[in-house]
Amino acid sequence: MKKIIAFMGLCLMAVPALADEYGYGYDNYGYGYDTTPRRDTYVGMRIHKNENIAFRVESDGWDGTTIRDDRFGFGIVVGNRLTDHIKIEFESEYTYGGGEKYGTEYDFDIWSNMLNVYLYQQFGGAVEPYAGLGIGMSGLWGDMGGVMNMSDATADMSWGAMIGVNFALNTRIDLNLGIKYQNYGDLDMQDDNGNTASIEVDGTEFYIGAVYKFGL
Repeated sequence: MKKIIAFMGLCLMAVPALADEYGYGYDNYGYGYDTTPRRDTYVGMRIHKNENIAFRVESDGWDGTTIRDDRFGFGIVVGNRLTDHIKIEFESEYTYGGGEKYGTEYDFDIWSNMLNVYLYQQFGGAVEPYAGLGIGMSGLWGDMGGVMNMSDATADMSWGAMIGVNFALNTRIDLNLGIKYQNYGDLDMQDDNGNTASIEVDGTEFYIGAVYKFGL
């Protein structure tokens, strides 16, 4: 996690230099201006690397436990730049995790659907540091040692917060790097004897993605 934060810090420090190299020109009077055409609507894909995604289990009759795992997730995004500083985005992501603890196997699957809103600042038409918040719904599946399981998803509210940097590789394609904390919600499970368990799922993720921008 420390390496990821250090990498993001280097990206942010490089913003002014990168901006000067792309999408910026000068008129006959020496005044600078942005030469990159605005592309409002975009679609793309992201790869998420979960850093210790956590499944906190609380069950009847025994103290809770936490299962942590490092896995990859995959997502698609569709968004629009509403203004020069605000953009809105729909993100659909699948991730999974699990492990063994105290002799019990745990397996979880998560499908989150989020509406994200970002504040961003563009430099030279090429580099955009941003911060955002998201809210939505997640579908969660779970299995605990074959004793407690769910054949159908439980839907629960999900929320997240993210920071990152967007780099314009050209006028159509952007590269996106970021860090996100996301709470995926709670999964309630019950076995044949009526024993119940509640699992809260959250994680900190590093993600990288690319989008294609339309002039719409």
